[in-house]
Amino acid sequence: MSDLSKIPVTVVTGFLGSGKTTLIRHLMQNPGGRRLAVLVNEFGSQGVDGEILKGCADENCPAENIVELANGCICCTVADEFLPTMEALLALPEKPDHILIETSGLALPKPLLKAFDWPAIRSRITVDGVIALADAEAVAAGRFAPDPAAVQAQREGDESLDHDTPLAEVFEDQIACADLVLLTKADLAGETGLAAARAAIEAEAPRRVPMVPVSEGQVDPAVILGLNSAAEDDIAARPSHHDGMDDHEHDDFDTIVVDLPEQASQEALVAAIARLAAEQNILRVKGYVALAGKPMRLLVQAVGARVRCQFDRPWGDRPRRSHLVVIAERGDVDAPRIRAALGA
Repeated sequence: MSDLSKIPVTVVTGFLGSGKTTLIRHLMQNPGGRRLAVLVNEFGSQGVDGEILKGCADENCPAENIVELANGCICCTVADEFLPTMEALLALPEKPDHILIETSGLALPKPLLKAFDWPAIRSRITVDGVIALADAEAVAAGRFAPDPAAVQAQREGDESLDHDTPLAEVFEDQIACADLVLLTKADLAGETGLAAARAAIEAEAPRRVPMVPVSEGQVDPAVILGLNSAAEDDIAARPSHHDGMDDHEHDDFDTIVVDLPEQASQEALVAAIARLAAEQNILRVKGYVALAGKPMRLLVQAVGARVRCQFDRPWGDRPRRSHLVVIAERGDVDAPRIRAALGA
């Protein structure tokens, strides 16, 4: 059980586009009487998620309680960035009742759990739980938990399928570390898709883990906060593909930032992103765009060819600057072609 004298920390992990930021926004808006602090880790040189969350700041989670680390994966920058940031949150004049950590989609949660054993913070915080988000529609389609029989049938045509792809390893490590799995995009997956996603995750999980279907991040905070798992004391029960390694690298992925002029058409931009996903195997696109004649900025988030847009807040006095972060597996990023396709 968790030491109630320590501040609980919930680690929110999950693959690119699984809905982590949407979930944390929901928790910020429904804190259940808690004063929250949020640490966001963005993979790539320019973060978007931190800006999204700061737009939701209020008295329960003021802007100074939202910190973004955008210079690398949190599990690779423990000593340089994570620990000083946690100490700063713990030194706030009004200490948070609960800290939420949103890892990047490429982060492995287990190295992060090990950081909670550092003497500087171990006596003051505890991992209340690790929440893994899994896109139910994608998992049901076998994208990150491929069927071994299907893989075997394709080996003759592609020897690389003799082993799991890097994406599959990331997905499996996140599931293996979880205390609870949220099956996101449940409305898109449907009952059949949810059943398939459950079966795929059960096949990968090293132990029985509760799974809860959610849509648009709507889940009762009582379900995911207050788990008291003390996960930092239970690391051995959370196996990883990277056990025994001192660190890991993210050389399997490329990230570029595309600066855009003001866009004349939302529909044309969405179509261009969808084409890129099909032609260059783009994993994730997210960012802000200025649309001609529109006073509000357009938030763009895409997972593969699935593109979602919404106006999140007025530009106000801020410069109408547009940029998109594009992430793909290494070898699939043709930066000039991407920029040209998006009209940069």
